[in-house]
Amino acid sequence: MAGRLQDKVAIVTGGATGIGEAISHKFAREGAKVVVAGLPDDPVQAVVDAIHAKGGTVTGFLGDLSNEETALACVRHAVQKFGRLDVLVNNAGQFPALAETQDYPTEDFERMMRANNYTVFFMTKHALPELRKTRGNIVTAGSEAGIQGLALNTPYGGTKAWNHAFMCGVAVEQAKYGVRANCVCPGAVDTAWTHKETGPFNAQVEKMVVQATPMGRRGTPEEIANVYAFIASDEASYMTGSLVCVDGGITVSKGAVGEQVPAEIAEPPKGELELHYSLAGLERKPVHRLI
Repeated sequence: MAGRLQDKVAIVTGGATGIGEAISHKFAREGAKVVVAGLPDDPVQAVVDAIHAKGGTVTGFLGDLSNEETALACVRHAVQKFGRLDVLVNNAGQFPALAETQDYPTEDFERMMRANNYTVFFMTKHALPELRKTRGNIVTAGSEAGIQGLALNTPYGGTKAWNHAFMCGVAVEQAKYGVRANCVCPGAVDTAWTHKETGPFNAQVEKMVVQATPMGRRGTPEEIANVYAFIASDEASYMTGSLVCVDGGITVSKGAVGEQVPAEIAEPPKGELELHYSLAGLERKPVHRLI
């Protein structure tokens, strides 16, 4: 039985760690030909090798996609390798600091804007001519933080709100060419970003994030990837300009409702994907905790 993305060509930015790794594996499992795009120090080749080992069709691309020439080169690489482009997944981004706004490091703000917004703009700009040919679609990483803001990393919520508005505009503008554009808006996910040992969260914030989630736990990267796969597929053909919350209910929650969840319900699903880099997204990258 063919997968829901059979023979489609997809670029996954930030495709080697965290949610991106899961998206790359999920898309390959659903039959897509995948370009795993990442920074030079990301485990891109390891993810490419793992997908190859499972029979997937995949190639890697290394470079900083917040640079316009590199973004264009990534799109050209996909087309030269696989002959077309059907799906752009704008997943790349950073969460570099935890600090009140008056103390937020300017260099982290600027670096986050480049990673979260420049990358999305440049990749979208250069993918659109190819996506028009295939009546393809774009799925961009939003966030519940882009809907309701995020204390102690206020610029992060701002970058995600920009992604939301940008995708909604692209959806309206490009519909006449048959191109769809949507955002997936996760809550806290079990990646390097949300653990005090591997990211900017301290113990208090880590606990509060779980307590504020009605399902009483972080999401898994695979749970988020499953939603990406549906939205990117032809099954979602009437879906464009949507902000899809995949957040365990945190956007609509009030108070520490997660503490009410029994342990057996808070247990995350086992999943099917074999992932190795869920907690590797911030390795060799500057992270600051100023509270």
